Amino acid sequence: MEPARGKIIFFNAKSRFGFIKNYYDNKNYYVHEKNFLESVEPEDEVDFELKEAKRGPVAVNVKKIS
Repeated sequence: MEPARGKIIFFNAKSRFGFIKNYYDNKNYYVHEKNFLESVEPEDEVDFELKEAKRGPVAVNVKKIS
């Protein structure tokens, strides 16, 4: 799938998952901590890729926009 850009809108450090709001389609995508390429916080803007999973697309290769 194609690269995307968005914002971390939620992240639960205890459960190690969160959601990214995609700027291009205005949808929220699930992201697991293992898919972060670097440390991110809620409200950080990020670049990411979407990968098809069992329950639909998920964010992978997530990196903060500097």
